[in-house]
Amino acid sequence: MPRAFHKHKLLLDEHLPDRREFAKLNELFDVKHIAFDLDHAGTKDPAVYHLATAEKRILVTRNEADFRPLIKPRDPGVIGMPAHLRNDQLDTKLTALLKKHSPGYFTGKYRALGGEEI
Repeated sequence: MPRAFHKHKLLLDEHLPDRREFAKLNELFDVKHIAFDLDHAGTKDPAVYHLATAEKRILVTRNEADFRPLIKPRDPGVIGMPAHLRNDQLDTKLTALLKKHSPGYFTGKYRALGGEEI
């Protein structure tokens, strides 16, 4: 029996492109960008993380070193994006990762798009 689809909620960190650059991701999931959608450009990382957790959104970032220490067991989690991939590649790979896993896979964890976790 196929697994039920879950519409994950995501928050894109400031250094990532506008969510409209990720067509597949936007079509399937609830995606917000910290600067372009929420008007919080320049917000410090702990406040970005707090906003993501308050809204129950998985934080998507290329700045995992600053966010890893903030992760708590019941928080939605953080997904690290590699810097070397083009936007279309990130869109495809991130969409595939999210479609494959339920929220429990991300809760309280750092997940790299390449598979690393803590």
